[in-house]
Amino acid sequence: MSKILTRRSYLQHAACGFGSVALADLVHAEQQRTRSPQPHFAARASRVIFLFMQGGPSQLDLFDPKPFIQQRHGQPIDSPLSSHVLQVGTERFLALGTAVPVRPRGHCGTPISDLLPHLAGIADEICLLKGMSADNPQHMPAELQLHTGALNDARPSMGAWISYGLGSENRNLPAFITINPHADVRYHGASWLPAEHQGTRLNAASDAGTAAIDNLRNISADQQVQRRRIDFLQRQNKRLQQTVPDPSMQGMIEAMELAFRMQTTTPQLVDLSAETQQTQELYGLGGKETDRNGRACLLARRLSEAGVRFVQVTMGGWDHHGDIRGNLPRLCAQTDQPVAALIRDLKQRGLLDDTLVVWCGEFGRTPWSQDLSGTAPIDTHGREHQPESFCAWMAGGGVRPGFVWGETDDLGYRVINGRIHIHDLHATILHQLGLDHTQLTWRHIGRDYRLTDVYGTVADEILA
Repeated sequence: MSKILTRRSYLQHAACGFGSVALADLVHAEQQRTRSPQPHFAARASRVIFLFMQGGPSQLDLFDPKPFIQQRHGQPIDSPLSSHVLQVGTERFLALGTAVPVRPRGHCGTPISDLLPHLAGIADEICLLKGMSADNPQHMPAELQLHTGALNDARPSMGAWISYGLGSENRNLPAFITINPHADVRYHGASWLPAEHQGTRLNAASDAGTAAIDNLRNISADQQVQRRRIDFLQRQNKRLQQTVPDPSMQGMIEAMELAFRMQTTTPQLVDLSAETQQTQELYGLGGKETDRNGRACLLARRLSEAGVRFVQVTMGGWDHHGDIRGNLPRLCAQTDQPVAALIRDLKQRGLLDDTLVVWCGEFGRTPWSQDLSGTAPIDTHGREHQPESFCAWMAGGGVRPGFVWGETDDLGYRVINGRIHIHDLHATILHQLGLDHTQLTWRHIGRDYRLTDVYGTVADEILA
């Protein structure tokens, strides 16, 4: 009888170059999986809260107004785009000024719109980045690049890389949790990293003091019964693993153990009724506009405080192709108070110094208007996507508070100083966590991959 080959022995005997590459990857992956997570150097931040404003917030309306555009509101301006670029609803290139003033705030004079009064109140805590840039004008690839560093591939997400690099501060909680996540699992997936590093999905409830994590409730009669079930499954998994050595299986074994521990500790953690009335009001819980995002931000604080390394919060609705003057105030009302409350709450608890908060969309929006009908009055127009320049901000975690970095041209289109590409943003976030983005790698199909691919420079200018 011929010997049945395991995956490893098959690859060892494969008579082609791919077999040796795959075997090398398998061996290397096992070495990487069993390494002890630790920073490469002293960290300024212990954890990250990433606030994703999905859709592309308008930087001109919120942080970077342009006098030239304001003066030419409703009038044609010269197009900076190539004649080969397809234009949909922007053929006339009409300047679209801001409807609400953007004023200097705090002692630092950071420009912030009247639409964000709560954020304006903590202007001296944030570091505003006015020279952000990305590579693609379409939502999916731009969002994918922001989350994974790649435009069109299934790569590990930023949270998965951080989980792999540092692990969790609390063995009873995952290192990476994503709140109200996007439907595309790649935005919080682990790809070819071990499964234990993918984001745990959590949906902030809008009508209760709890949050929903799939299968969080233990349906067994008691914990001892559940423990015996887990032990039985783990014995079968480890027996199979001896026959079919696969690093991803070890990740699933460890994830199952973590899930068991979470069933005993997490229900209390996600119960917001334990918070004081003052704290709930600070975040806007119970408010018509602020309840959902308030719960998400308060959960982010609780999870970070409990030891979750990377918490991602998604707040959608920023894609304003039409009537941006009518729609933008509503989005600001939904997010401003909860986000500012998060910064205030972290600071008063002594957590802001070692918690890095990042607020960012996948791109910004054009200084000229978009009118899909071709006949609407200028004050009802929207704005098209703009990856060439946009704004983001950071707070805590060793970045310079009350600081503005970056500058765009008079049109608000090109970055002329202080450019920070998405790869640079990723490199800087990892740096604050004590991770060298060039050294945090994983061997896959014969080469070392990283979050920043072959790019990325730490933005030293914004570091305290």
